Formats: sequence, structure tokens, C-alpha cells
Amino acid sequence: MNVKEVAERLSLNVFSAPEGLDREVAGGYSSDLLSDVMGHAQEGQIWITLQTHKNIMAVASLKDLAAIILVKGFVPDQDTLELSAKEGIPVLGTKMQAFELSGKLYEMLK
Repeated sequence: MNVKEVAERLSLNVFSAPEGLDREVAGGYSSDLLSDVMGHAQEGQIWITLQTHKNIMAVASLKDLAAIILVKGFVPDQDTLELSAKEGIPVLGTKMQAFELSGKLYEMLK
């Protein structure tokens, strides 16, 4: 399954980097601690977080994540959008809570 299919099935907003929607999704990781994501997320996963600042793009790029999904209606900062476009890693959004989104993503990918 790719990021575009996930976005469509979960009715996610695409904030940036639509060219990255063809990235394959290997799983998901939910955390708001950058150090936790750096230490434990795996390549190709979708990262679920409420963080909106540009440092999330540095972590996503370092770990070669498929995409980032912002929860609870949060929107990315402008500099986050710029880095997302540069890296080609989509930033998506939803009004869902992280718990609900994680469960839905898990069910789709299992």
C-alpha cells in the first residue's frame, strides 16, 4: 500500500509533497518524542504525531519515513512545509486523535 492509498482511505488532508504520495508504506509509528522516533521508527513507516515544527522533517528524512500524519487538527509550520517539499516526504493531517488513527492504520496494514 502506498501513502496515497492511506490518505484516500483515511480521508487525510495532504499539506505538502504530493509527489511523495507514491511512497510505499511499511508500517506505522506513533510518538511525539523526536528522540524516540530517531531510535525506533523504521524506514518506510508513517509517523503519527502532533509535532508541527521543522525538526520533524529532519527526523523523517534521517529515518527515510514514508510520510508524517499530524493529528487533532494540527497544521504544519511554514518552514516544515518547505522542508517537506524539498525532501519529498508528505505531511498529512487529520482531526482524529492519535489513538484512533493508529488503530485504523494498523487495521489497514496488517
